[in-house]
This record gives sequence, structure tokens and C-alpha cells, in this order.
Amino acid sequence: LRVLQEREFERVGSEKTVHVDVRIITATSRNLEHLVSQGEFREDLYFRLNVIPLFLPPLREREEDIPILIEHFLHKFNEENSRSIVMDKSALQVFLHYHWPGNVRELENTIERLVVMSGSDIITSTDLPVSMNICRLKNSDHASSLTTNIEELEKTNILNALEKSGWVQAKAARLLGITPRQIGYKMKKYGIEAQEI
Repeated sequence: LRVLQEREFERVGSEKTVHVDVRIITATSRNLEHLVSQGEFREDLYFRLNVIPLFLPPLREREEDIPILIEHFLHKFNEENSRSIVMDKSALQVFLHYHWPGNVRELENTIERLVVMSGSDIITSTDLPVSMNICRLKNSDHASSLTTNIEELEKTNILNALEKSGWVQAKAARLLGITPRQIGYKMKKYGIEAQEI
């Protein structure tokens, strides 16, 4: 607190005062005012940090930022991995309608996984994690056939992942973001038989 208020401190065991000229930038996804009122965050620290607050809405409320972020992260991970991957319109639509509970970090991780694991130079909606496509279907107008649509989509995604991985179930599971046990269960559920290589 002394550093924040007086811009000085003393090292442990020293009597010499050290002056600092810094700006402190902090970030949180928690409601600090609420935490202060509940006694879960120090009020004196809150008021020292809360000089110029900036409120950034979650990514799901900033749909216009998603294409810009996709372009940025595609460029970044293409360079890092010597790839030249692009995203088609079907995949972009899924990205735009997904709710992004993990915000920008989740989007970045999704793009990185797609660039690293992709077997082609074009990312389509079938390359995306099943959870993203399920979210898209839940938001569609076809609620009556939702279960059927989800199952068809899941089966298609599993088949695509198996083909891209040369029918190696562990690799296909990684592409889908699930465990090898889960892919085995789903293959049995949809009547997908393992291929001899």
C-alpha cells in the first residue's frame, strides 16, 4: 500500500527508503466493488488501485472484434508454425455466434490449436471443436431437430478427425479436444468402425 500511496518502500532489513516512479496496471474479471462490500477484498487497496477504471465488455458482446482477432491470431500462429492457413465463411459464422466463455484467451487458444492440428490450409466449420458447433446449433431456429442435428454434426466431426489423423484414434481425439476413451465411446455410439491402416 505504501508503494501505491507514497511511491516508496524499504527493503526487508534495510533502513534506506527506495523511491519508485511506476504506474500500476491491474486487471480482473471479478466485481471488486461487490467483493469489497462482502469483505473479500481490501477496501484500502481497492481505492488505491481504482484511479482510472476501464471496463471492457466480454468478447460475446463485441462481435465486431472477432474477425479482427481471428486475423491477428491466424497471422501470429501461421508465422510461428510456417503455415498459411485461412478461415472460410462457415467457420467464421460459427466463431461469430459462439459465446466465448473464456473470452479472448479462449479464441486465441482455439486458433492456435486449429493452425497446429489442421491437415489443410482452409479451416471450415467441420474443423472446429464440437462444442462450438453445438452452440451454433442451439442458437439456430431448428430447435425441434436439435438432437438429431447435433448427433449428425458430431458424427461428421469424428469422421473428419479420423480421416485427418489417418484413423489413429488418439490423434483424432486430440483434434476434437476430447479423450481417447470418449472418442471410442462415440465411435461405438455412431457405428463408426476402426479402419485398418
